[in-house]
Amino acid sequence: MKTIAPLPELTEEETPFKPLTAEEARRLREENPPVSPWWVVAGQAVVGLVVALAAWALTGKQNVGWSAGYGALAVVIPAAIFARGLTGRFSSLNAGTAAVGFMLWEMVKIASSIALMAAAPRLVADLSWPALLVGLVLTMKVYWVALAYAPKKRPANAKL
Repeated sequence: MKTIAPLPELTEEETPFKPLTAEEARRLREENPPVSPWWVVAGQAVVGLVVALAAWALTGKQNVGWSAGYGALAVVIPAAIFARGLTGRFSSLNAGTAAVGFMLWEMVKIASSIALMAAAPRLVADLSWPALLVGLVLTMKVYWVALAYAPKKRPANAKL
């Protein structure tokens, strides 16, 4: 049986990281501003509309466009609820409430997505499941694109 050697104890000088000073933390926040969740929701809404219109135009069938649009809505509406929950006044009281709030709103987002998907056959006439899934997946993948193209705040001392 092979035993694993314990990790050596690190002294304070050997720690792999050093705490930031208040000035370093402020500068880091200025250089890397947080991305608003509303930016992501807006990007998803735009992509959802484009996907729905493209599905309608490519197939010539209105129900395919509505199905793709509904798939996009099954992502956008829960994402908007999630963003609203994360930007509420209780979300920033302290780290504990922020973590609990994140988990709570993520569960609400998942439950609302499932509810919207379950309601799809009753709400969309002549539903096309493949189109709905294409709208859902393409809209869901917007997170990475929205984060990559998020507007960056300019430092106060930057030249125009």
